[in-house]
Amino acid sequence: MARTQRHLRAQQRVQTLIARDQPLKETLKAICRIVEVQVPGGIASIMLCDEAQQRLEQLHSVSLPQAYCGAVGSVEIGPDNGACGRAAYLRDFVICTDLANDPRWVGYHALAARHGLRACWSYPVVGSNQQLLGTFAIYYHQPGEPTRSDRRRVIEAAELVSLAVERERNRRALKENEQRYRSMFTYHPDAVFSLDLEGHFTTANAACSSVTGYALEQLIGLHFSRLVQHKDREHIESLYRDADRGEAFRYSVTIQHRENRSVSLDVTNLPIVVNERIIGFYGIAKDMTEQHRRETELRILQRSVEASINGIIITDARLPGNPIIYVNEAFERITGYRRDEVLGSNGNFLQGAETDPAALAQLKQAIAEQREINVTLCCYRKDGSPFWNSLYLAPVRDDSGSVSHFIGIQHDISERKAYEAKLSYHASHDALTGLANRSLFEDHLLHDVLLAQRHGCHLAVLFLDLDDFKPINDSLGHEVGDQVLIQAAQRLGEALNPGDTLARFGSDEFVILLPELEREEQAIHLVEQLLPSIRRPYRVGEHELYIGASVGIAFLREGLENPVELIQQADMAMYRAKQKGRNAWECFTSDINDEVSERMALRNDLQEAIEAENFELHYQPLLCARSGEVVGFEALVRWKHPVKGYLSPGLFIPLAEDTGQIGPISEWVLRQACRDMCRLAAEGYGRYRVSVNLSPLQFRRANFLTNLQQALLETGLSADYLELELTEGVLMTDTAAAVETLHQLRDMGVEVSIDDFGTGFSSLSYLKQLPIGKIKIDRSFVRDVTVNRHDGAIVQGIISMAHHLGLLVVAEGIEEAEQRDFLAAHGCDVFQGFFFARPMPLVKLQDYLKQWGGVPGRHDILPVPNGREVLAAGAPSWRDDNH
Repeated sequence: MARTQRHLRAQQRVQTLIARDQPLKETLKAICRIVEVQVPGGIASIMLCDEAQQRLEQLHSVSLPQAYCGAVGSVEIGPDNGACGRAAYLRDFVICTDLANDPRWVGYHALAARHGLRACWSYPVVGSNQQLLGTFAIYYHQPGEPTRSDRRRVIEAAELVSLAVERERNRRALKENEQRYRSMFTYHPDAVFSLDLEGHFTTANAACSSVTGYALEQLIGLHFSRLVQHKDREHIESLYRDADRGEAFRYSVTIQHRENRSVSLDVTNLPIVVNERIIGFYGIAKDMTEQHRRETELRILQRSVEASINGIIITDARLPGNPIIYVNEAFERITGYRRDEVLGSNGNFLQGAETDPAALAQLKQAIAEQREINVTLCCYRKDGSPFWNSLYLAPVRDDSGSVSHFIGIQHDISERKAYEAKLSYHASHDALTGLANRSLFEDHLLHDVLLAQRHGCHLAVLFLDLDDFKPINDSLGHEVGDQVLIQAAQRLGEALNPGDTLARFGSDEFVILLPELEREEQAIHLVEQLLPSIRRPYRVGEHELYIGASVGIAFLREGLENPVELIQQADMAMYRAKQKGRNAWECFTSDINDEVSERMALRNDLQEAIEAENFELHYQPLLCARSGEVVGFEALVRWKHPVKGYLSPGLFIPLAEDTGQIGPISEWVLRQACRDMCRLAAEGYGRYRVSVNLSPLQFRRANFLTNLQQALLETGLSADYLELELTEGVLMTDTAAAVETLHQLRDMGVEVSIDDFGTGFSSLSYLKQLPIGKIKIDRSFVRDVTVNRHDGAIVQGIISMAHHLGLLVVAEGIEEAEQRDFLAAHGCDVFQGFFFARPMPLVKLQDYLKQWGGVPGRHDILPVPNGREVLAAGAPSWRDDNH
């Protein structure tokens, strides 16, 4: 309480000094002493800003070192100029807790450190008119920041400084006004001045200083031409020269403000006449800059409204019916109505039969509630054509807050609406044929199935796939293929009833929905009409093309849970129709579903086997026809199903090729065969070449050769002991690339043989240049070689041709002695078949090699007419039906 009373008494003393108009310097020092008593260790200082409020120049303090005060001098007001300069700039409390590390004290760090100043808190001194007067600051010899009470004391001190400075400035201004401005014109709101006959200012009021930017003392004696822009000087001087008649004259002029900005003035001059002699001129200059600016803005705004691409409507909200008082040119262009045709009328003449009543109700409610709204309306032009109008309506309020007008902005979004409709169409239709797509077809299917179930009608879904369409795209290009699809879609559409739905699902897949059938036979009858129609020739440019179609039919049955299943059923039936030979139709049955389900289950089981590498390799020996020695083995993959036991490769290999699973299977076979051959060699059974069947998918992969080299590197098998068997079909697609790959295999040292030779579409022109070492006669020829003279002739021809090309010949599938004898007699080089040995796992293969002492399969050598030696021994008595 004692401190508070002392503080109050000190404040009262300062207020007394202010009230008695004591010198400002003494008053400010008294304020500093009060604060320093209240804040132990604090050093108070006051800085006052200059008239331009650009710098803090006057520094008042009782405790700051004089050297520091002299060095600081003046501080520019700015965001990075210490505590005081920043506080004056921000007009807010600025706390510099550590001057030595504060970036705002750059340039003053050494000065502050020299005088032991480590912290500074500054607060702006603002007058009652919000004019910046200066700053009040407290320095400390230690880093720190103010407490709440410290802040309060600084703010109270700043208020005392403001009171003292304003009091001093007001006193000074009053004294000057009493001395210098005693006439009424001094207080005129416009600039009032007088000129002598030579054009120099003799008197001027404060408004004149404000308009020109020059202080009054700078104006007095200044020639008026210094203010007038150069281009106007001659004209103004002529007006003054012609004023000797004693008449007032008026003109507009633009002067240059001292701050380098233009000021527009409306000037009235009256001659000063003394003893009937003009001794000078009085002048009254009204600042028209703001008015000219507003007029310019209004002119620009009006031009902008006129030039807007959007229609602008202004209505008078104070009159009944909100009549239109203004429309721009864009409104006339959008609606077709002239301005004189719509002024005074209500905007509802643009509405019509298709205008949304709900949108109109929203618009009327917004007008009634005098609020903004944005609605989209279907409006009508003068010629009756509709257009989509995105209307934004906003109220305009006067100075009292009452709505005086409404401004409406029209935006013609007809093109956008048309584009949205186009997008909606493409979202549900095929872009090429214009038919429904899958999404729209499924919507129709769901709807029609419900109706059929409700009314007890028959319903069918047809899945149609064009046969032999892909070669058209591959050979003639997609443009020709697209024209074929368009014509096919037209033929299908012409055969359907209006209530049927035709959709395009994929490249050459079409689906047809037949609702409300009286009998299921109607769907079959329609399909039998469609197939001949599809088979008719297609004329595209100079091409005459022929295609067929395979169709699957699925009928609505009881118990169907999801109507979309009809599409799947029809698709499965179509696949069965293709298997029947194409250009056919098939109805869906439960057998088809079971077959597909079984195939899917088998595919899943096969994938699990791939991931677990749950396969086996069996090896069938290859025997030299002359010596009977084992010259290699063919690696054959086996899969023991966890439930069904060993499955025939003829069952799961085609499935793997269809699904792409053959790739990882082939990779495993290759690596395992290489590892097994290395194991045989390491365990002393000798080195043998292993023959591995290569899938077309694996051969055509870009990284095939890289993977092959990696497999040989990882397993350690020399390339000389690996042979790859390819079917003829591998070489028929991109033959040039296939031949190049074969050459690279030959360069690596890997042998290549053609498997199943004679069953494909071999080209002898390519065969003669293929870098291969063997061909294998397919077992279909070997089986009847002794009983069918055609097969015998083919086998003889293959052997003869191969030998002339320098190729070895392997005969596979030998099961009888007669077959062996025939092949040996005609020069076959290598034998393979059950007659000699069945495929066997590696363990049994090792026993096999031990049993025959390294020359397995040899028994007796019998001479034959051509001098070759053949095997006469019998083969094992069992057969392997899985081979």
